[in-house]
Amino acid sequence: MARFKGALIGCGFFAVNQMHGWRDLADVDIVAICDRDPERLRIVGDDFGVERRYQSAGAMFADGGFDFVDIATTVGSHRALVELAASHSIPAICQKPFAPTLEDAKAMVAAAQTAGIPLMIHENFRWQTPILAVKAVLDSGAIGDPFWGRVSFRSGFDVFSGQPYLAKGNRFIIEDLGIHSLDIARFLFGDASHMTARTRRINPDIAGEDVATMLLDHDNGITSIVDVSYATKLPQEPFPETFVEIDGSKGTLRLGKDYKLIVHGPDGTTEAVVAPNLLPWASRPWHNIQESVALIQKHWIERLVTGHEPDTSGHDNLKTFALVEAAYLSAERGETIALGDLLG
Repeated sequence: MARFKGALIGCGFFAVNQMHGWRDLADVDIVAICDRDPERLRIVGDDFGVERRYQSAGAMFADGGFDFVDIATTVGSHRALVELAASHSIPAICQKPFAPTLEDAKAMVAAAQTAGIPLMIHENFRWQTPILAVKAVLDSGAIGDPFWGRVSFRSGFDVFSGQPYLAKGNRFIIEDLGIHSLDIARFLFGDASHMTARTRRINPDIAGEDVATMLLDHDNGITSIVDVSYATKLPQEPFPETFVEIDGSKGTLRLGKDYKLIVHGPDGTTEAVVAPNLLPWASRPWHNIQESVALIQKHWIERLVTGHEPDTSGHDNLKTFALVEAAYLSAERGETIALGDLLG
């Protein structure tokens, strides 16, 4: 397999996980990093042995010498950076959320398409080992044809200590966390045609919503509920686990705490623990998310080699991003939103 040289833009809180994931891949070298903060640039550069360090993305692209770019910045900079990558014909990975608006996201997809480059959104939750295990059960037919599902993430974990900017935006939990849960719902149940959502702000010290409940009508007739909360005080903190419930024509599936998967079907009931691997650089309880970072990056390289579109391509992620927009519109208006009206 050919070796790939990559560049990373954004050396903040989460990007360190991406740097570890790239270092674990034998066929990838990160040869350049970029961040406006010189101290973060120094820390990541020193920790991972990257000599080429830039405070200007334009200067980094002008120097070139890399095969892809990993954009790990906050959402406001995504469109400009993806368009910059497209102008240099450099394949790009973009951190979620995709863009500030759906129109920006569409423009980014169009730019990548015009340049003929692959664009992948770093939508890693569907790559979590427990979620992949759920998908495998569905694909096996063990519970028949699913007709109802629930994707649930409820926690009281303090996410603001590591990412204080999350407390300041007018949009919070749907844009930051719900986007992952909605993508899981699409991954498991297929695309959705209609969205109904309700939101609440329980924490008085934040600007956006910290609780959301969303009802999805899927194209194939499945109804699903996606509920997310950072205001739920439980006796045992489940962060960062996603719980899944699915009812099918022949049985049921339940993914619960501590990654316990229970499948009930015509042949009886089975129980298994589908826990993520604890990678050498990972730490609990983040290891579930950290492993999924490594897995989606491995997927990116495999698709670069074969020339096939990534599963979470920009084009695909427009459908997840449209669900986020539909959720906010539904909550604001108190009505059901048709996804076709947003995607056109």
